[in-house]
Amino acid sequence: MKSKCIFAVKRRNLFRLFLSLQMIVWILLYSAGLSAQESSVKAVSLFDGKTLTGWKTVDPAHQQLWYVKDSVMMCGDGINKIPSNTYLHTEKEYGDFEFRCLFRLSGDEKTGMINSGIQYRSKIINGEIVGYQADIGNGYWGDIYDEHRRGKLVGGDLSILRRLLKPDGWNSYIIRVKGNNHELYINGVKTCEYTEKDPKIPSKGVIAVQIHSGGAGIVEFRDLTITEW
Repeated sequence: MKSKCIFAVKRRNLFRLFLSLQMIVWILLYSAGLSAQESSVKAVSLFDGKTLTGWKTVDPAHQQLWYVKDSVMMCGDGINKIPSNTYLHTEKEYGDFEFRCLFRLSGDEKTGMINSGIQYRSKIINGEIVGYQADIGNGYWGDIYDEHRRGKLVGGDLSILRRLLKPDGWNSYIIRVKGNNHELYINGVKTCEYTEKDPKIPSKGVIAVQIHSGGAGIVEFRDLTITEW
């Protein structure tokens, strides 16, 4: 009787071990599938370095303000003041993604405000662009601003970034949005994170580059890519 009990216990232990091994194999296969899926997602260029194909301005009259020079998307000349905010946006809309680019903002602040930004998940409504903006410029670095809607949503943390930022040189921007979560990075440093709690706010829209009115500034963008999730 005792030997039968021992046999039954061993059989139950073997069965549990078999189930555990099955679970481990399933987890490994599932993880491998996720890795393969993630590795198949590739960054796509948004700018061919030669033309503004795939982009247009919110105000058609501003189209001539944006141009391409030396594989760089540009606006402004550093001499004439920017008369009004101008935005160059993608023709396609994007929802969940990682956007990357290099940017440079320059100009004499004595001439007026020198500021720029990158719109995302934005809509064109009655001739205005409405949506999130990853801010660029002194006093605004790494902020998330809600253009033509709610104003500043969260300020950028410069405690680390100030050591790496080149105010009038080339810097990198990364915008990551997935669901309601937003993250901004400048030069690889996270400046802020934001969770959208209003279900009425669109979760898909165009991406746009901007230069603010005021000073005689120049904004440059290059190597613009997007990875959709």
